[in-house]
Amino acid sequence: MKKKIIPVLLCALCACGSSDDDMTKPVISDKGIVAMPTDCQVYHRGDIIPFHYVFTDDTELGNYNIEIHHNFDHHTHGTTATVCEMDEKKAPVNAWIFNNDYEIPAGQTTYNSRLDIRIPDDIDTGDYHFSIRVTDRAGWQEMKALSIKIVE
Repeated sequence: MKKKIIPVLLCALCACGSSDDDMTKPVISDKGIVAMPTDCQVYHRGDIIPFHYVFTDDTELGNYNIEIHHNFDHHTHGTTATVCEMDEKKAPVNAWIFNNDYEIPAGQTTYNSRLDIRIPDDIDTGDYHFSIRVTDRAGWQEMKALSIKIVE
């Protein structure tokens, strides 16, 4: 009976992890680059938003997500202290919603991300949030939310 319990206990102890486990969130950085977008930038319908940020992690990066949604009700995400000039509050009619995940190649601790995101021609103009989330392979996540404006 004791012979069966010892291997089970050893497996359970090994599954608990060690002090070397990744306990650090990844970083969204603009060091050494011209980051895009930044708070309060104005874009036109039909234009391209050139996305450029650097992601780093002490162990290994996993993936990132970009989400764009309207801010016609003036809600906040609390990741920046910048205050942008905002339009009057309004109800959305044809607000833009963009939400895409992007894989980072395995083994990367630094990733220089560049994308061109096309703004649809027929969306509501006004205030929008541009949210960036990066997740490392251990599941830790960092978020940066920016305020942008889309005009005619």
